[in-house]
Amino acid sequence: MVQVAVKQATDGQAAKEDVTGPGGARPSEARTDLEWPRIGAHVSAAGSIEKAVANALEIGAEAMQIFGAAPQSWRRKQHDEESVAAFRRGVAEAGIGPNFIHGIYLTNLASQNQGNMEKGIESLIADLRLAARLDIKGVIFHVGSHKGIGFEEVLPQVIDAMQQVLDDSPDEAALCIENSAGAGDSVGSTWDEIGAIIDGVGSDRVKVCLDTCHAFSSGYDLRDDGALDRLMVEFDREIGYERLVAVHANDSKTELRSGRDRHENIGAGTIGEQGFRNLLAHSAFQQAPFLLEVPGFAGKGPDAENVAILKTIRERARARAN
Repeated sequence: MVQVAVKQATDGQAAKEDVTGPGGARPSEARTDLEWPRIGAHVSAAGSIEKAVANALEIGAEAMQIFGAAPQSWRRKQHDEESVAAFRRGVAEAGIGPNFIHGIYLTNLASQNQGNMEKGIESLIADLRLAARLDIKGVIFHVGSHKGIGFEEVLPQVIDAMQQVLDDSPDEAALCIENSAGAGDSVGSTWDEIGAIIDGVGSDRVKVCLDTCHAFSSGYDLRDDGALDRLMVEFDREIGYERLVAVHANDSKTELRSGRDRHENIGAGTIGEQGFRNLLAHSAFQQAPFLLEVPGFAGKGPDAENVAILKTIRERARARAN
């Protein structure tokens, strides 16, 4: 039975009606075709950035994620205006989106190495500037690792670094925190940690990308719809649904609460088809594209088969909702 709860007004803001089902789930009934997540993937932009559009179309992606620079290097490639214009034109003609850039893997805003932290800030600024040029929604990044000194100790540093990034980058591009898998000393594996960072930064430009493999490895069970409802109530309380702009759709090679980041092809891992059906049916995700970062059945990354599998699961979730 659908229940209606009214959130209390805070700080002068009007109370807003929150329509929820059991456990806080948002009902999926009466959703139009446009209110179901688009299925996309991380694709290569090697050679020239506009090639990413053709690579996305080749596997049937409806949205895409790319690297703005080599992910394991501080060096950056410069993209000329001709390539940028060709990318924008290709995206418009294909109707692909929303699209994202993934930040490089070297970034660690919790690092005690001042030089590396400054390089991470510069890299994020560069990616956000590129995102604005390409008309891309935002940049998804891993906050990093505190290396044992503790989240509370590095929180002010992370907040300050993100504020520097936002101050020196275009307003139209979002800075999107990706939840971590919970391994070792990683920052941002729980909604309360991400919420604390967002509250500290204090900008509407800060958004969230939910990685399904990372969430599952951190202890959030996506296979049970009741458990998913509860974790999304927690997400809404600590972060807010309005900040969820993308999903990294990855099955997991490891068990729940493993703390390990090991992506698997959709339906071939421990999350399984049921978990992705639950996610796609939950209306908290209806405006967030599902972007594949799976190994691929040929070991070459996201492929047409994984895109087709996730589209089939979406159709089954749609049929079930109707």
